[in-house]
Amino acid sequence: MTFWEFLKILILGFVEGITEWLPISSTGHMLLVDEFIQLDASEEFKEMFFILIQLGAILAVLVLFWQKMWPFQRKTEGQSVFKTATWITWLKVIVACVPGAVVTILFDDWIEAHLHTPVVIALALVVYGFAFIFIEKWNQNKTPRVATLAELSWSDAALIGLFQVLSIIPGTSRSGATIVGALILGVSRVAAAEFTFFLAVPVMFGMSFLKILKFGLAFTGTELLILAVGCATAFLVSLAVIRFFMNYIKKHSFSLFGWYRIALGALVLLYFTFVN
Repeated sequence: MTFWEFLKILILGFVEGITEWLPISSTGHMLLVDEFIQLDASEEFKEMFFILIQLGAILAVLVLFWQKMWPFQRKTEGQSVFKTATWITWLKVIVACVPGAVVTILFDDWIEAHLHTPVVIALALVVYGFAFIFIEKWNQNKTPRVATLAELSWSDAALIGLFQVLSIIPGTSRSGATIVGALILGVSRVAAAEFTFFLAVPVMFGMSFLKILKFGLAFTGTELLILAVGCATAFLVSLAVIRFFMNYIKKHSFSLFGWYRIALGALVLLYFTFVN
């Protein structure tokens, strides 16, 4: 592996670590970055790499939110007891995952063949950018109906799961779609972000499993190195980004991310219309 190829992997891992948790579309950014710094690898491997690199990002969530996500509480005598609220949250996560799982299994190949284009990504960035700005203005000065994860109802979880289905369109953002849905339902920004983190665990592991089954386990030494470096970089960057994100939304709205999406989408459309 050349130094330039190693640098490409670091850049992709850095981009994944930043964009996975901000509602600005990690898949969209990864596909766009690949337009300019393409990895020296087969298309099949790159398709899988863009999914498996997310495992590094999800590991950061497990590290930072372990106490909230682990459904057992260890007592001083060495025994473990159920944390009922956490188990209920995980059951709600399962409910929210069902719509996305069904749609992904049925349409993933068609979407990859027809919608993974710069124009689709740009349009999705712009549309959801305006959605964030509009919803934040709509919710301005309103008290959230759901302030914490414990207050999230089963119907809220199911509806958020339906919104998550929209994220199969590249450029939408999995976290962006779920957060938009949660905000519309009256969920607080912090609770919406935390539920998104919970949702990410089974979704990313499930998608990674499907991609590995499709690609197979016959990795070369270079491919294993690419995966290891990409995941490690995404993990380290995600640790910092998640901390920043949770602190930011406690005091600010999502409007800034909306304006960023609109600006990036416009630039992408201009570039691929007049330059490329």
